[in-house]
Amino acid sequence: MPGPFVDILMYHSISKRGGATSVAPGIFADQMAAIAEAGVPVITLDDLLAAREGRVPLAPHSLILTFDDGFQDFADAAWPMMAKHGFRPIVYLPTAFVGRAEGWRGIADPPRALMGWGTIRALAKEGVTFGSHTVNHPELDSLPADALEAELVRSRSEIEDRLEAQVRHFAPPYGIAGPEVRARIAESYHSSVGTRLGQAGPGDDPFDLPRLEMFYFTDRARWRAHLAGRGAAYLAARRAMRAVKAVAMKPWRGL
Repeated sequence: MPGPFVDILMYHSISKRGGATSVAPGIFADQMAAIAEAGVPVITLDDLLAAREGRVPLAPHSLILTFDDGFQDFADAAWPMMAKHGFRPIVYLPTAFVGRAEGWRGIADPPRALMGWGTIRALAKEGVTFGSHTVNHPELDSLPADALEAELVRSRSEIEDRLEAQVRHFAPPYGIAGPEVRARIAESYHSSVGTRLGQAGPGDDPFDLPRLEMFYFTDRARWRAHLAGRGAAYLAARRAMRAVKAVAMKPWRGL
């Protein structure tokens, strides 16, 4: 890939709950240690946007740490490990569920608890950035215009009011945001990350930034190989597998 590239790492729950949205605390700690050992810089989304505007340089390879949903285990298990290394992550919040249990499609059994506003405010003071993940965690492409507007605007406004800080970044639930929805996101935010698998390069749309699902990198050797620049073949294979799965699922989506 020409030019600097950025791995935007995607996490949800740091726990032993199992499934694709959970990474065990011990594995997560090892992933963070591997980043520190490899010397790959951990930057923020604001750093990435500043580099695109020519205001700051980027290293040839850097990382951004992102967490969807704001689960309580972020505060309990993830943040202490990142703080130890001086890493600054971003957490995307579905505001209707803050201080409650998850309550959207595909939830874990039993549902996982989300952080409350008191915890979120404390983390913000310690250097954690917070972005919007809508109000109710819906599939945005299925919403009428007024409902979409409410999900984008109300979530941002509540986080800004609670934290007294600007909210610049967004993550659509399930990674689903078609061209029309992305255009509307761009009116309220400065970036949006999805679930498209890949590394972010200079040519990527800032409102359709790809990420790496860290469930794919729970193997220690594979993650270290990726950090050393030897992960292209594995990413290509994963993308191919996802493409095959997407084609296989198409007939069922119309039912």
